[in-house]
Amino acid sequence: MGFVTAVKVRGEGGWSYNSLVFATAEEAEAYGLDLSHRWMLVEGWEAQPTDQPVNYQFANAELVEVKN
Repeated sequence: MGFVTAVKVRGEGGWSYNSLVFATAEEAEAYGLDLSHRWMLVEGWEAQPTDQPVNYQFANAELVEVKN
């Protein structure tokens, strides 16, 4: 099990996702915070569990692909 970052964007109806899956909720939350600093219309974010395999790590403000 992994975690995805769900982002609410002003003017959009619901959560938006990308294909990044993290091992921990903390990584997914940190990535959401990072996105909020780069995207202008972010209203909120949260980590949501997923059954998708982990494919990225986010540590020290760096996104690293995890090879399976």
